[in-house]
Amino acid sequence: MGKARKSEVYAPPTKTFYKVREFNDLKELMRQTKELYGERNAFEIKKRGKSGMQYITYNEYCDEIDALGTALISMGYKGKHLAVCANNCYEWCLSYMAIVNGVGVVVPIDKELLFPDLNGIFEKSETKLLFCDENLLKILERDKMDPEIQIVCFDYDKDQDGILAFRGLVEKGKELLRKGNKSFLEAEIDPDKMCSLLFTSGTTGAAKGVMLCHRNFCFEVKSAMGVLKIKPEDCGISMLPLHHTYESTIILFFAPYCGAKVTFCDGFKYVLKNMKEFTPSVFVAVPLILETVHRRLMQQIKAKPHGEFLFKFGSKICKIAGKFGVDLRSVFFKEIQEAFGGKMRLIICGAAPIRPEILRDFDAFGIQILFGYGLTECAPLAAMNNDKLHLAESVGLALPGTQAKIIDPDPQTHSGELCVKGDMVMLGYYNNPEETAKAIDEAGFLHTGDLAKIDEKGRIYISGRIKNVIVTDNGKNIYPEELEYHLSLNPLVNEVMVYADTNTKGETFVKCSIFPDTEALGEIGKADCSEDELREVFSAVIKEVNQKLPHYKHIRGFQLRKTEFLKSASKKILRFKEENFTSGE
Repeated sequence: MGKARKSEVYAPPTKTFYKVREFNDLKELMRQTKELYGERNAFEIKKRGKSGMQYITYNEYCDEIDALGTALISMGYKGKHLAVCANNCYEWCLSYMAIVNGVGVVVPIDKELLFPDLNGIFEKSETKLLFCDENLLKILERDKMDPEIQIVCFDYDKDQDGILAFRGLVEKGKELLRKGNKSFLEAEIDPDKMCSLLFTSGTTGAAKGVMLCHRNFCFEVKSAMGVLKIKPEDCGISMLPLHHTYESTIILFFAPYCGAKVTFCDGFKYVLKNMKEFTPSVFVAVPLILETVHRRLMQQIKAKPHGEFLFKFGSKICKIAGKFGVDLRSVFFKEIQEAFGGKMRLIICGAAPIRPEILRDFDAFGIQILFGYGLTECAPLAAMNNDKLHLAESVGLALPGTQAKIIDPDPQTHSGELCVKGDMVMLGYYNNPEETAKAIDEAGFLHTGDLAKIDEKGRIYISGRIKNVIVTDNGKNIYPEELEYHLSLNPLVNEVMVYADTNTKGETFVKCSIFPDTEALGEIGKADCSEDELREVFSAVIKEVNQKLPHYKHIRGFQLRKTEFLKSASKKILRFKEENFTSGE
């Protein structure tokens, strides 16, 4: 007998409504950008050690890409793997684009990794040259690295101790170009050949190298720009780490396609300060960042006389006026808009679930949040809301040109594994055909590992990760993300993680670990209360949530943390099993 066929639910195809340019590779994209937007500023950056700003046009950017690429080929790095690991900066972008547009394969690496994990990725990726900054140099144990790895430092003014100065390489390339060297300019691009190798985990034993190509990235740009309008006048501020494909795809490819300008944030705690300095209009964020900013803004609103009432009143008035084509948001929420620099209009958000009320509140402020979904294996976008679709609960529609389906949906919840197919799907995992075969089936569908459902209009709703599902002793499925959402609605909960444990009888229980919000505790007079009192407070929080849930989903134990959870580069909580917990029921 043949293998039983799985039941499947397909999403209808998504149509574009903006005309897009045609290009086959990123090198062609940058040539078009130079012709269309050459005189426009590509970057606005702070001068090192000086006050004021430095502006770099697209003409200058493209010329320096050519120069650096020429220098690297002249040094023998054609076809090699070259890593980039540093804080977000212009040099990071320049290095990446020079590598992929004619030199070899770029290996973007998380700058927060410890040396053993860094070195593990150097070895797995077969890195031959490393671009970095002085911060990374401090943690590199060079005596334990492959001595053949050449290091280039963004911050060095001159070569020293075997490390090359970045600016010197660029100038070397310019001189070679002046002498007629066309090795980089004439380098042909194979759109289907790996150009980027990204590792999905910092732990060397578990890290899988995702192989992406020009075709993947070009598809992402053309599909997204078919439903999302970014203008040449827009300015984007980069805060998420550029090694993360979500940030790099938008900053490195979307911005040049549109001729928009890029600036760099000094760090999360400086984000509002930087927004006033750069006055950006587009921002790439993850839910944790927006939740933190939203919490601060709402605290400021509530602190004012009748603040909460005025906020709700203003939101209703703006909503009514909007139906008649009148935008009053700058009147009611001007102060909040100015906190974002005064020009912020669009925030692209993804990487984790977000509370719908945050999207609604930002919309009231006059700032549109477009929520989407993706993963590194999709370069990274697979679905998103767009200029004509602003949903709070859904990640939107599959990208134009993408097939999306749910396999084996549950008859009651209609949720099953989300699978996607399109030109954004990776080539596979580097030197790992077994894992590649598990991820991509014979029909070319990538099995995402995420639980989702698709409605009749093709809108996708993510439930959680399959591997996170808690299965009770009576066979019930519990999605931790659902319970975490309910818990996060309470202002006393800053961060939370739901997980499973077993008692001495081997029975499965649902538990959670909570990192309290100290400011919110202070507002109810519990900032300095005893440990027993604090347990009583959060026992009540758990009880309130349990009353909204069927009995089998009840949270039966909890632990209070004194520190934040460990997080990934995209600010997602790293899941693990908490051992000691305080009984909540």
